[in-house]
Amino acid sequence: QVQLVESGGGLVQAGDSLRLSCAASGRTFAWFVMGWFRQAPGKEREFVAVTTWNGGNSVYADSVKGRFTISRDSAKKVYLQMNSLKPEDTAVYYCAGGDTIGRVKSTPDYWGQGTQVTVSS
Repeated sequence: QVQLVESGGGLVQAGDSLRLSCAASGRTFAWFVMGWFRQAPGKEREFVAVTTWNGGNSVYADSVKGRFTISRDSAKKVYLQMNSLKPEDTAVYYCAGGDTIGRVKSTPDYWGQGTQVTVSS
């Protein structure tokens, strides 16, 4: 089993930046793909970004392109740098993991417990 633990959420103002972190533990593997989803109140969970084990290939949702950056510093840790935050970015952000980008984008094998990000206007 793999455990994912997020950190770094909080309350910020529109235009501010925030960095989320996610650490993986347990039975991970060298090419472990990690990504981020979010769920706003009353809405379905949506894909945000995903990257390969070395950060060499990343995919973003259109809504965050140019503002969010996903990065890795190891096979067990992923970050989400969020700049120019907007009130509509308010959501619970979940870390996700799996063995391919396609898998993690659609139906991740592993989920974190989520961290709240609130952007005030």
